[in-house]
Amino acid sequence: MSALRRSVVLLTTACTAAATLAGVGLAGPASAAPCGNEGLLGSSPLGQALGNAFGSSGAGPLLGRSSAQGALPVVDSGNTRPVAWVTGGRSPNRTDTRFGITGTDLGISWDNGSGQTLMAFGDTFGDCNAPRQQWRHNLILRTTDTDPADGVTIGDGVPGDVRSGAVVASATPRYASESIPALEVSGVEVTTIPTAAIAIDGVQYMNFMSVRQWGGPGRWVTNSSAIAVSRDNGQTWATDPKTVRLNLPVSIPGVEQIDDSNGKYQQSAYLRGHGEDQYIYQYSTPNGRYGAAFLCRFLPGNILDLSKYQYYTGDAGDPWSSETTKSKAVVTEPVSELSVSWNKRLQRYLMLYGNEANGTIAMRTATRPEGPFSAPVTLLTRQQLGGVYAPYVYPSTGGDDRYLYFTASRWLDYNVMMLRTDLSQIAVG
Repeated sequence: MSALRRSVVLLTTACTAAATLAGVGLAGPASAAPCGNEGLLGSSPLGQALGNAFGSSGAGPLLGRSSAQGALPVVDSGNTRPVAWVTGGRSPNRTDTRFGITGTDLGISWDNGSGQTLMAFGDTFGDCNAPRQQWRHNLILRTTDTDPADGVTIGDGVPGDVRSGAVVASATPRYASESIPALEVSGVEVTTIPTAAIAIDGVQYMNFMSVRQWGGPGRWVTNSSAIAVSRDNGQTWATDPKTVRLNLPVSIPGVEQIDDSNGKYQQSAYLRGHGEDQYIYQYSTPNGRYGAAFLCRFLPGNILDLSKYQYYTGDAGDPWSSETTKSKAVVTEPVSELSVSWNKRLQRYLMLYGNEANGTIAMRTATRPEGPFSAPVTLLTRQQLGGVYAPYVYPSTGGDDRYLYFTASRWLDYNVMMLRTDLSQIAVG
């Protein structure tokens, strides 16, 4: 989608949304602190520093040149332990000096199909005293590390090298480039954030959400979700307009997939079927962290054709439908950022997500992609490690299937860490 066409779509959406936004109650900022700001995007201390995306004035005090990342947290009870920081100045990767990353989140990881793991990160900050605090809406890092037991090692970024550790320009070889731009206009489009990714036949596909407005902790409003495509290993990305799922019942020429049920598919996780199952499954939630999880599936060659998607209905006699409106929840709310994978040790599908209501990172299992899913098993509580969110399964175990490795982010540090769950301590029915 061209920048002009994207602007027209989003501005039209914003006009239609104006009355809706008035009744949503978007009073407070989210609760993160990149560069020492009181909130992540949308709080007044960021105003002049980052411009009209935040609709405020006056830049508040900053905490030096980087985000306030602490030492790796220690968890001495339960089934899950932090392994290492992946990002930040305290990480072995020193992303502050090597990639201009002092604060970021998410770290969605997937096998690129040719010996690398790609990782997609959300809103990213660098030098906190630089113009706009070196804010990028999202970016990609790459690694060949298949043993996460001591964390993830990311190689140097090399200009023009599509297999190097980061996408960098020759003029700024120590500054990771943004992947998908945003308009940066509050109430229209503040940012664009990856939510899921997968490789099919050497092509990379990344699902992302266009955020219209931040709300209170765990709440935000999206314009849409869509799929961006990269045919050069994440070096460049192009949004396919046919995959846009608008989060409002509006009519935009050339975008046909518009109905109220698209709101269920704003944040996603991809899963490959196990064994002879040829389908790719897409689990999704509405915007924010308080919705249920829904499910659709498609054959790999149809990922960009939403008309070929099938939606889980919950009807045992007719479980899959081409109608989005028949999509039923597979896991009840609240489900925040999630990831799903097949686990060899457990011989089950495994879902990780955050529960915003009780402050836990939870795991559920199922023998079929559509479930039924087990009751949640707690991996972390807020008492053990507060402010942790967005658990994404890492696609390698280093050869030891006792452990499940996943990345997660913590508000206090606004950086991504690798964690490890001891599956021998997990009972499954």
